[in-house]
Amino acid sequence: MKKKVLSMVLSMAMATAMLVGCGASSDNNETIKEEETAANAEGKVYKVGIVQYVDDASLNQIVANIESQLDLLAKENGCTFEYEDYYYNGNADSTTINQIVTELINDEVDVLVPIATPTAMICQAATEDNQIPVVFAAVSDPEAAGLVESNDAPGSNVTGTSDALNTEAVLDLMLEQNRDLDKVGLLYDKGQDSSAGPIKDAKKYLEAAGIEYVEKTGNTNDEVMLAADALVAEGVEAVFTPTDNTIMTAELGIYEKFIEAGIPHYCGADSFALNGAYLGYGVNYATLGKETANMVAEILVEGKDPATLPVKTLDNGTATVNTETAAALNLDYDKLRDMCDGLVEVQTAEEFD
Repeated sequence: MKKKVLSMVLSMAMATAMLVGCGASSDNNETIKEEETAANAEGKVYKVGIVQYVDDASLNQIVANIESQLDLLAKENGCTFEYEDYYYNGNADSTTINQIVTELINDEVDVLVPIATPTAMICQAATEDNQIPVVFAAVSDPEAAGLVESNDAPGSNVTGTSDALNTEAVLDLMLEQNRDLDKVGLLYDKGQDSSAGPIKDAKKYLEAAGIEYVEKTGNTNDEVMLAADALVAEGVEAVFTPTDNTIMTAELGIYEKFIEAGIPHYCGADSFALNGAYLGYGVNYATLGKETANMVAEILVEGKDPATLPVKTLDNGTATVNTETAAALNLDYDKLRDMCDGLVEVQTAEEFD
């Protein structure tokens, strides 16, 4: 009888030890698995399909930094990221983007990297069955777009980086620059998902401040030019645009209209200021591009599951001022320095370095 009891006790102790061991080592096992995957990356070639929504300074900057960071990570890991033969620009045309994504899937790319919300949504739909990893860049509201279940736990094959805009911070800068504002123009493309939330927030902010606003929209360069003319005719004293790719594409064609009318243009990205707008505020797109590339490497080299990789939202806080435009508008932007984590000065150009 004693032998039987002793045998049972030993069996229970062993079982308990095994259960405790399994619970304690699950994280370690995952770490070991990722380390083994990274070690096996030596000499491997990964096909990276990059799909840019449209040609503009913001998105071009993201792509350039994704590519340069992938080159750096390739050297560090002894592998190759092939992207040159798998990069496409969709020219803001959904039919074209769908064709591009289909071709990339047929090319058996290892990951899709869509730049901007419309492109990310097309990639998501195209990978529901094949579950090719999708790492998006510059999606302002991934949850609202239905790309992820939540930013903290995507829960699918889709994750990436977000350029969510702090609209209130931009408008705070606008009011600090001119505390007597009576009328503000809102310039955006109704078809851009990235603009919907910020424009709603801007209206709420301006209504609370007792400031009149005028909305003008456009989804082509010609329509944006007409919208800018309409805002000038309406007598607005400042214009706000969120991280809107359509307006970004047209900025080089409208900034002089606003300067001639004495109207500062406040926007949701530094690249707007590079293309002539008075001030851009928000995400540093160079950093965003690098972080996107880092996530690609985490998935391909380290073997991480996109479903478990939280969306990375970069901190806002840097204002970029076009000094030429500021001088033309006779605006003193030094008063804004204390309201930002940083203030960068640029002059008008077509692209960032």
